[in-house]
Amino acid sequence: MHISKDSYALLDILMTLRERAPIHFDIVAVNLDQKQPNFPADILPAYLEKLGVPYHIENQDTYSIVKRLIPEGKTTCSLCSRLRRGILYRVADELGCNKIALGHHRDDILETFFLNMFFGGKLKGMPAKLVSDDGKHMVIRPLAYVKEADTERYAEVKGFPIIPCDLCGSQENLQRKQIKAMLRDWEKKHPGRVENVFSSLSTVVPSHLQDRDLFGFVDLKTDGVANPNGDIAFDEEPCSTPAANTISLTQL
Repeated sequence: MHISKDSYALLDILMTLRERAPIHFDIVAVNLDQKQPNFPADILPAYLEKLGVPYHIENQDTYSIVKRLIPEGKTTCSLCSRLRRGILYRVADELGCNKIALGHHRDDILETFFLNMFFGGKLKGMPAKLVSDDGKHMVIRPLAYVKEADTERYAEVKGFPIIPCDLCGSQENLQRKQIKAMLRDWEKKHPGRVENVFSSLSTVVPSHLQDRDLFGFVDLKTDGVANPNGDIAFDEEPCSTPAANTISLTQL
């Protein structure tokens, strides 16, 4: 398993928080050695031992499984991530950990949101805190509100010994890479757009979507009470009436 700038940044920040937080918590760094060819297995243990951080290296040959089951040219991320997730949950149980902290940042969350929308037909991202599908583990993402550009600069300043991935990192046909390029293009051409999209994930108006399970459209009735969200859809051009022009809209 590769060791990314985000994983190093997460560990560094958790160590700092442990010294300053008003509560006590222990940290165990966990890495999955997937037996990828030429993986420098000595780099991470040496780094963690230098920091004095307790750690666990889990050795599982998921690399061979992925290469055997995924046809050449197809993306490996989906199967690889499922295998890693299952192993991580098991190791958390064995180590007695009650929280699993992952290094996903703001851009990871936005990319996942658009991947689910474009290719899965659903509005779904990665929350900063959730209970795992098996109902046994609490997953937290302390970097959820951190921009990837900030983790990149942070990694450069700290000089983290980053280890790239020879599985997913070498695949140029990943949809995630295309989404990442789209977001970076937006950030250059339309400053603030990406931040607005991220903000929208925590400002949801169920009555103005179309999920019948989320909002009771079937039993909807008029009650004479004004809706603070209104029923005005965003328009590229403001209405010509003076009253409408007094409404403040945020341009995406």
